[in-house]
Formats: sequence, structure tokens, C-alpha cells
Amino acid sequence: MPNFNILVTGSNGQVGSEIKELSSNYNYNFFFTTRDDIDITNKESIKSYCEKNSINVIINCAAYTAVDKAQSDIENADLVNRKVVKKLALVSKELNIKLIHISTDYVFDGKNFKPYCEEFQTNPQSIYGKTKLDGENEMRDINPLNSIIIRTSWVYSYYGNNFVKTMLRLGKEKEELGVIFDQIGTPTYAKDLAITILDIVPQINNQKVEIYNYSNEGVLSWYDFAKEIMKMAKLNCKINPIETYQYPTPAKRPHFSLLNKKKIKSMFNIEIAYWKDGLDDCLRRLGERR
Repeated sequence: MPNFNILVTGSNGQVGSEIKELSSNYNYNFFFTTRDDIDITNKESIKSYCEKNSINVIINCAAYTAVDKAQSDIENADLVNRKVVKKLALVSKELNIKLIHISTDYVFDGKNFKPYCEEFQTNPQSIYGKTKLDGENEMRDINPLNSIIIRTSWVYSYYGNNFVKTMLRLGKEKEELGVIFDQIGTPTYAKDLAITILDIVPQINNQKVEIYNYSNEGVLSWYDFAKEIMKMAKLNCKINPIETYQYPTPAKRPHFSLLNKKKIKSMFNIEIAYWKDGLDDCLRRLGERR
């Protein structure tokens, strides 16, 4: 196996934190960085860090993910989701580094009626989705060798702020909650995504940037997800189904963003865990499984 020196940007986020916890299971040299270690908005800063540490793989977990805030904070969303990706791609091309970039289901408009394949028409409905798609396009235009984009959805984790933790908190505070039932997709347990990324690193070998979809298996609404969280954690909070219009947000969400994962499964010969198994593991780690 070649010697991989892996730079993980945004290492304090959900996926980055899971990679950090899993890192001891892999025979790679990891460099977990935050903005204190490397200025990813500066191309020369990225390049000198990569040269100094002989980096040959970058896993970009840095992202502007505050979906509603992005509607008014366009400049910062564009900086992190587009410009940073462009700079990482340029350095990757110059130094022959393998770049793995994480994107989102929000690049689609959610008006589909069957699971989205990678080549389906993109049409983001929010600033967040638009800036993420712009980042994808910058990377594809620059085309660093052996590099991929992974689109994922509904990410949650043991780390950071996410839907699962919010539901656990509210489930203890309230007797009932309204949760949206007309947005359909699949949650992604960040630990499962992190394992997949680390497992496929040696196998990535492509001439042009390839896009892959990844989420856990299954199909559900946010309402179904909330119901299962309460059930597994044995919280006596009644979950009521509500429609999207009853919970207005600054950014428009896709109504249907189920991802077809056939491509990543066949290319890298991987199995993907069912969403309930990921939730079960996460709740156990959080000490909330009853």
C-alpha cells in the first residue's frame, strides 16, 4: 500500500471529527488542520503546507453549512464553498494530490420523483446549494487527477450540532413537537461516510473528476426520523407531522432528495449501512439508547 499523507481540512466538523476518531484504524499519516494551522482561503498557504508535509491526499471537510444564514451571508458562503474548493483543486493539480471533496443533495431542486443519479440535472434552490454547486464546477473545470466529489445528505454525528441532537434535547424539554413530513430523503451518519472515504482512498484512480452519491440506505421523512429517535431514546415526546409551509425558513429545502448510490457501491465494492443502524450506533455513543 502506498504511503498516504492525508490532509483533512475542516477537521472539527462532523465528518472531520469522525475521521479523526477513526484514524488510528488506518495505516495513513493524518494531518488534521483548522484555520489556526492553515489558511485554506489562501492558495500559497495551502501549497506550502502540502509541500512541507508531503501531502498526497486532501479530504476537504471544510464547508459553510448554515443553510438559512447563507441566504444573507452570501460572501462567506461563496468563500468557503466555492473559492476554497477552487484553491484546493489548483494546489492538488499542481502537486499531483488526490482531492476528495464533500458536496450536498442541495445541488438538486428536489422536484424529482425517483432517486437522483449523479448525472441528473442540477438546479439548486438556495444560496447554500448554489455555492456548493459552484465549488463542484470549479473543481471539475480545474480537474485534478484522481479526484472525486461525494454528494451526501442529512448529515448527523456524535459530534457538532445536528438534527439528532436537537431532537434529543427538544424531546426532553417538550411534550410534543411538529416535524416536517413532506421532505423525503435519507440521513447520513457521518461515521459511515468517514469509513467509506478512508476505505476507498487507495482505490481512487480516474482521469477526470468523478461525482459519487452517498447516504445511508433507506427512505424516510424528517418526521419518520424524529419518530425513530424518540423511540430508540425512549422519550415521551409526541411527534406531529407538519407540512413545509407550516415551518417557513429563509432557505428553500428540496422536497425529495433521495440519492441513488449504485455508482459508488459498484465502483468501490462497498456495502452501505441501513439508516436505523447508523442512528442506533450514534445514540449508543451519545449514551441515549434506551
